[in-house]
Amino acid sequence: MVVSRDGRRVASASHIAPHLQAALDDWERVEPELRRRFEALDSGLLPGESIADVELTAPLPRAYEWIDGSAFINHILLVRKARGVQPPQTLYTEPLVYQGASGCLLGPNADFSLGEERFGLDFEAELCAVLGDTPRGTSAANAAPHVRLLMLANDWTFRNLVSPELAKGFGFFVSKPATAFSPFVVTPDELGDAYRDGRVHLKLETRLNGRLLGDPDAGEMHFSFFDLLAHVTQTRALTAGTILGSGTVSNADPARGVSCLAERRAQEMIAHGNATTPYLRVGDRVEIAMFDGSGKNVFGSIAERVTP
Repeated sequence: MVVSRDGRRVASASHIAPHLQAALDDWERVEPELRRRFEALDSGLLPGESIADVELTAPLPRAYEWIDGSAFINHILLVRKARGVQPPQTLYTEPLVYQGASGCLLGPNADFSLGEERFGLDFEAELCAVLGDTPRGTSAANAAPHVRLLMLANDWTFRNLVSPELAKGFGFFVSKPATAFSPFVVTPDELGDAYRDGRVHLKLETRLNGRLLGDPDAGEMHFSFFDLLAHVTQTRALTAGTILGSGTVSNADPARGVSCLAERRAQEMIAHGNATTPYLRVGDRVEIAMFDGSGKNVFGSIAERVTP
């Protein structure tokens, strides 16, 4: 579907491409047609239907690859300091990256099961790029054309399972369940001057049970999406539809709050020697959104409830 700029109306585009993956596979041909369809909807020439009448999945309910980085240095420093672990020597020169589960991706309003409370469920508010076909060895300087779309993510994490997994020296797996995504993807040009140098220079708001936890500026991303793309294509090509995440959006200024509970707990550990903020419980509601300078909710909201 195409979506009006105000996020209130949608119109089917299945006659142009049956789904988003098909559009990405044939982007050079399909994108102009999708743009014309969008412009007709946004101008009112195409009536469309109310977004309230549509149940939305993730823009890509499954993807060939879901690759998540950790591009915000403050997040790495905070959580490692709280655990008494030194950051890697390459902290400022090479991004941290893991490969997540891509076969079952969640929509923006999907309930999420707590699982076992001892797992320590947390959210992570992030930005993501959706890539076109990207050749092996793509440099940061040549990365821009391969970033087709942008969206938000809630990278759910079972925090108490992370350290035992990392101690085995083989990376994340069971601590990283299905990730949820914003209802809308946008082409980078829709962000205007807010998108530059492979970064989105807007604040990302995260609320827990209606209370604002943080609104850090995503422009403080140390490694841009271009840098991340260059890093992950050193040894492999990537297919159209690959999702590339920024990692938890985090600012050095504590007044900007947090985009995950792990950071709040890390701040408490560093200041007082123990963490008092609990991880998520049944009934908690997490909301993630990004607004532009005019107040428009650019990607629509992720709004999820924790269930038994």
